Amino acid sequence: MAAPFETHQVLNQSPSFEDVDLFALDRPLQDAIAANGAAGETAPLSAFGRRYGSAEMLDEARRANENPPKLASFDRKGFRRDTVEFHPAYHRFMGESIAAGVHASTWRVDGSRAAAPAEVSRAARFYMANQVEAGHCCPITMTRASVAALAAEPALRDRVIGKIVSRSYDPSLAPLSDKAGITLGMGMTEKQGGTDVRANTTRATLASDGYLVTGHKWFLSAPMCDAFLVLAQAPVGLTCFLMPRFRPDGSVNALRLQRLKDKLGNRSNASAEVEFTEAFAWRVGEEGRGVRTIIEMVQLTRLDCALGSAGLMRMALAQALHHARHRSVFQRRLADQPMMRSVLADLALEMEAVVALVMRLARAFDHPDDAVEGARARLLTPAVKYFVCKSAPAFIYEAMECLGGNGYVEEAPLARLYREAPVNAIWEGSGNVMCLDVLRALSREGEAWRHLIETLVRETAEAPGSAQTAAFVVHALAGREAEATARRAVERLAQLAAAAALAGSAPAVAEIFARARLGEPRGVTYGTAMLEAADVDALIERALPA
Repeated sequence: MAAPFETHQVLNQSPSFEDVDLFALDRPLQDAIAANGAAGETAPLSAFGRRYGSAEMLDEARRANENPPKLASFDRKGFRRDTVEFHPAYHRFMGESIAAGVHASTWRVDGSRAAAPAEVSRAARFYMANQVEAGHCCPITMTRASVAALAAEPALRDRVIGKIVSRSYDPSLAPLSDKAGITLGMGMTEKQGGTDVRANTTRATLASDGYLVTGHKWFLSAPMCDAFLVLAQAPVGLTCFLMPRFRPDGSVNALRLQRLKDKLGNRSNASAEVEFTEAFAWRVGEEGRGVRTIIEMVQLTRLDCALGSAGLMRMALAQALHHARHRSVFQRRLADQPMMRSVLADLALEMEAVVALVMRLARAFDHPDDAVEGARARLLTPAVKYFVCKSAPAFIYEAMECLGGNGYVEEAPLARLYREAPVNAIWEGSGNVMCLDVLRALSREGEAWRHLIETLVRETAEAPGSAQTAAFVVHALAGREAEATARRAVERLAQLAAAAALAGSAPAVAEIFARARLGEPRGVTYGTAMLEAADVDALIERALPA
């Protein structure tokens, strides 16, 4: 008798992409951190990459996102608590990232900046953490960035800085004084104003030991944090405040969480609507200078938006390459088929540019006292955020398609990455806001702007299309119709900056990128760039060594 036919043999499926070193498999990242001053960080970054690339952490990411947070308004006795309950997997990521210093390694315990290459080293870790679980990176980035705003109130900063830079994660609801480590969130926008924070109606009145804040916030990011930077109208005008979860007398502060947002992505992390009913807060900076105070924080969170999107893109590309090397269609591996190779190489080329661009920007933040680097950080941050965060959704979709139906189902991380992709383009200023910020920076710093363009042209040397791209950017952003054409100009500015960054970290790739993106831009979809066969081979191998 013939043996029964097996109906459930698992054939022609790629193995899980797990137990990998996210750093060692990423040649563009290695080149970028070396070119930007962090060559000595290879060993600790590889250890971080192995930890976050482990099967254990990848599975914890799945659990954290399949079990979203829940609002607990009251305790079992009926007392108002306004807490958020998370799956243990979420707390695992918070603990791991804080222990690794991803939340605060760029600061010293006195609130000053850590020495270079602290920003580049931390950027590489943040980029890898986002590849695995992006939701927890929201409070991580806000905690790190809050120190920049708190610098406007040194006495207050000095009271909390030791707990901010602590490597201890304590998720308990307790007063600041009782905790070894704390996290910080923020609440800026209101339903009637959104991006226009000057339209905020939340009010702050002077009290004996601080201020009492009454109003509503449409988005309170990471509402389980220990304190929040918020904007409210004080007697002199819009002002920044630090609002703790507990009042100085030890009672629970009046932050009334109304509901958690039901979001497209970012499912492991909580975002809330909140009402303040004479909630206690300390002033940060002068009254009436809230926007100027908070913008120091926003610059850092915008850098992290770009880094986060880059991380999502990297994981999507790694999944696509890994699958293509193990999946056969029409008797050939996908990775050997010319059309698929064109798509993968085009994606890999974009990834090269993105990684080089964000790491070069992080290096500028490493040198705030250098006039040239400081200007680069101020002028390019909104352009880089615009370009990278806008690129992520289409990039991740194309990577998803490389896996076919396997990429579209929830078991694969591509669906989660795709849902996550839009948030960084929206958070901390949407695309139009970024372009307006570039225009404002240009008008404020004309000389620095001209010097930056000249530097980018010099750094790209004779790269195809460099001079023409620079000329277009200058003409478009300085013309009478600058606002109408700003999106195209800002995109081209970021691509020029990417070519310059690649020239410093991967010169051979810089030439390919300039030809494909500056000289003769590709079509509207990936796989349409005119790449030489040798370039395709090199890009794919650099992206994920076989």
